[in-house]
Amino acid sequence: MSIFTLKNVRKTFYNGEIKEEILKGIDLTLKEGEITALVGPSGSGKSTLLTIAAGLQPATDGKVMLGMKNMISMNSEQIRKIRANKFGFVFQFAHLVPFLTVEEQLLLMLDVSESKLKKHEQKIEINKMLKMVEMDHRRNAYPSSLSGGEKQRVAIARGIIHKPKILFADEPTASLDSKRSKDVMSLIRHLARTLNIATLLVTHDEEMLTYADRIVKMSDGKIIGAV
Repeated sequence: MSIFTLKNVRKTFYNGEIKEEILKGIDLTLKEGEITALVGPSGSGKSTLLTIAAGLQPATDGKVMLGMKNMISMNSEQIRKIRANKFGFVFQFAHLVPFLTVEEQLLLMLDVSESKLKKHEQKIEINKMLKMVEMDHRRNAYPSSLSGGEKQRVAIARGIIHKPKILFADEPTASLDSKRSKDVMSLIRHLARTLNIATLLVTHDEEMLTYADRIVKMSDGKIIGAV
């Protein structure tokens, strides 16, 4: 089922009097439970497209539809609430809060997303999530004692603990070795399917494309193919 749609999305910058069109009419649909991988050379517009889809910067024109709601017509507070409640994020680096334990990282995300769960319900959800990412035995550990792969597992758990509709994964394996990269992508695919989360993945690693349901190729601000 389609849950997120970009229609004729354009992004233009002005360098003095010179107009630079970074995105040139992008159409893209994300479906529940599927991973869509966005690939292309540096400068093709992948990162710009992801940040617009995620509500981190506005499009110049077009529509960004979450269900029946167009994010482009929303104000900054409405977009902030969508990012906090409907979106999840995983980046190249885990960006964990150094003075919080693994469990506290997830609890903070529930607070940020304004979860309506009661305290004991939050505890239950955190326990479930830590078991899903195989980090329940490290719940009281601080980031400084975690390996790179463990940090990324915690980052994934934090990104989906609030049950987002969309997960944005920007180079989530770029800082990991081959084995850990495969482990992380297997986990993302498992969670996307299990929790029915639509996932937009940006990656330069061709090996990670085997975990995607669909591959969308970009070049010079356009989508040039999808498989």
